[in-house]
Amino acid sequence: MKARLPEGYGKQSRNQMLEKLNKMQADMEAKQEELNAKEYTATSGGGMVEATVNGKHRVLSVVIKPEVCDPDDTDMLGDLVAAAINTAIENASKDYDESMGQLTGGLNIPGLI
Repeated sequence: MKARLPEGYGKQSRNQMLEKLNKMQADMEAKQEELNAKEYTATSGGGMVEATVNGKHRVLSVVIKPEVCDPDDTDMLGDLVAAAINTAIENASKDYDESMGQLTGGLNIPGLI
């Protein structure tokens, strides 16, 4: 014998669902602003080059220790700078993805942000 539940039992009304979606969107926008303001720093070459980016993936600073500046090997310096910047950007992207994933429960809802 099957038990029958009253009609509408356990279902959300359209207004309740819209309220939840609006709250999720507001939470996501607030988190996005917070993440955009955050700074991410990474180093390369054993700390010889340090790069800092923000959550918008904009480079804020690059610090190069003098001992790594070899005029005969500028390619290595370029590689170290690129590596530090790329790692800092990857850290920012990972933090963004993890934070937004927590808010949405892993859902990918186009148009919410």
